[in-house]
Amino acid sequence: MQHFWDKINTYGKLSDEAKLAWEGILKERTYDKDAFFLQEGQVPRTVAFVSKGLFSQYFSAENGDTVIKRFFPEGYFVASTSALLMNAPSMFTIKALEPSVVIEYNFQEFKRLITQFPEIAGFYIRYMELHWIIEKEPLEVSFRYDTAKTRYLNFLRSYPKLEARLKQHEIAAYLGVTPTQLSRIRSELP
Repeated sequence: MQHFWDKINTYGKLSDEAKLAWEGILKERTYDKDAFFLQEGQVPRTVAFVSKGLFSQYFSAENGDTVIKRFFPEGYFVASTSALLMNAPSMFTIKALEPSVVIEYNFQEFKRLITQFPEIAGFYIRYMELHWIIEKEPLEVSFRYDTAKTRYLNFLRSYPKLEARLKQHEIAAYLGVTPTQLSRIRSELP
């Protein structure tokens, strides 16, 4: 649990009262490898902080290809955020790639806490600004205009310890290339 609070504190300090209120809606949960946090078409209800393990967020294209949108290793918050905000079915599936332990909370209960505690609202605003605007926009441009090799190098910079934990086809699905193309890119690097 301390890892969770350490992460929250990177966005701003909470009062003891706010922390206690938030703690009241937290639940630790484990996921086996290949277990689903959320399946495409489900309306999400929870957000989870990854204490241990790894998740991927993906969708299946009409042609059967899997397109990985994001990885969630330790220290990341897992959610289908757009679907949560709209209270709508998710376009994505989120699955555990390793046995995982998370700290989950109900999003609607969390939203009530935002109205009661300005510092929790401050956390939420800073989190959304950083991860949904500042980090997301350059990534969107990169995936549209950068070469596959540049996208791979950006992946290695963004997730420096993740490559060894993933299968080649998972990295390829994230980069939007085939496993064969990824092998070629890797062979070209020093």
